[in-house]
Amino acid sequence: MQIMLNYKVVVVTGGAGLIGRAFVRCIAAHGAIAIVADVNKQAGNKFVEELKTDDPQAKVEFVEADITSKESLANMISSLHDKHGRIDALVNNAYPRNKNYGRKFEDVTYDNFCQNVSMHLGGYFLTAQQFAGYFKNQGHGSIINIASIYGVVPPRFEIYEHTNMTMPVEYAAIKSAVIHLTKYLAQYLKGSNIRVNCISPGGILDGQSAEFLTRYNSLAASKGMLDADDLQGTLLFLLSDMSKFINGQNIVVDDGWSL
Repeated sequence: MQIMLNYKVVVVTGGAGLIGRAFVRCIAAHGAIAIVADVNKQAGNKFVEELKTDDPQAKVEFVEADITSKESLANMISSLHDKHGRIDALVNNAYPRNKNYGRKFEDVTYDNFCQNVSMHLGGYFLTAQQFAGYFKNQGHGSIINIASIYGVVPPRFEIYEHTNMTMPVEYAAIKSAVIHLTKYLAQYLKGSNIRVNCISPGGILDGQSAEFLTRYNSLAASKGMLDADDLQGTLLFLLSDMSKFINGQNIVVDDGWSL
């Protein structure tokens, strides 16, 4: 196997989550030092232990981090710099939300809308801001934001009929803004040797009902709902030097679902 990320230090926020775990496994498998940055200390440490059990040579570490806290982010960046002397990339992947997230449009309160947008979009902004400052001083860096197809196209509400699921209005607002935040940052940081790109995944398998999956999959080209591992190739490409002239772009990975 070709080692594409040899000795790079790559931070994945939300690294103990469903997509985050797939990202961390890919990063570690290709020779980088994968940093599992997560607010859930127990889940993060457990995941790191599992990875090291499967592959004792894997270079993977856990660091507790809250993307809505400037102090937490500053502490993480400082500790990683002290230990490794460098940080090469940030994968802005965390998914913070409050207990009322996911309600139907008419049931969402103003306060809950604002809180969820603030935590998720605001957290991405804050994390990118803090890492961009570090990358500027370092002289290089890469930021990869994780958005969604629902930041690109409007929801297809018909696929949620007769299920307990919906497509939250907060999610659409957040993920569309993440895509434009990516372009803003790429333009703002132009000339600083910092690249900023975005991945917009389609739906990821996570215990959805058979009825929903049938409807969702009928709109895709072949597989339909993806596994988190299906995003690994795009992430690896953007983290590697193979994409060194790609900047400010949003790559959709959805098996043609949004066409």
